[in-house]
Amino acid sequence: MEFVEVKMEKDADTQVMIGHAGFIKTAEDIYEALIGTVPGIKFGMAFSEASGPCLVRSEGNDNELKKLAEQNALAIGAGHTFVVMFRSGYPINVNNAVKGVPEVVGIYCSTANPIGVIVAKTGQGNCVVGVVDGSSPKGIEGEEDRAKRKKFLRDIGYKV
Repeated sequence: MEFVEVKMEKDADTQVMIGHAGFIKTAEDIYEALIGTVPGIKFGMAFSEASGPCLVRSEGNDNELKKLAEQNALAIGAGHTFVVMFRSGYPINVNNAVKGVPEVVGIYCSTANPIGVIVAKTGQGNCVVGVVDGSSPKGIEGEEDRAKRKKFLRDIGYKV
């Protein structure tokens, strides 16, 4: 078995969600969950089949993000894994809708941070072992940091 890190290709303004699901209709169902959750969301999603033709299936309303999701899903190369690339929304807006899709087993990450996917390559195929989401902590939040966090949440409209 070999372990590799697959860096997700994306720009700083693009959110990425990576998860595990299992059925050929996953691409359409995640499309419906996203389009019905955030007005104006732009996204592309790709789902890697684990049986039959083992194709990367994709849907989306933005061709650039759809192609990016396809490329990232193919790079991971793990069956039943999905990748969603989106803009004009935050993970907090879409996570529960995607988790509510019946065939979704779980979400590994949902973030705008740089992402590294740890993949195990086996004789049968690839699997996602975990993700590296952003950077490691550099310390513990102090009073000034806490005040900045609270101000930021209010500035972007998530707290009163």
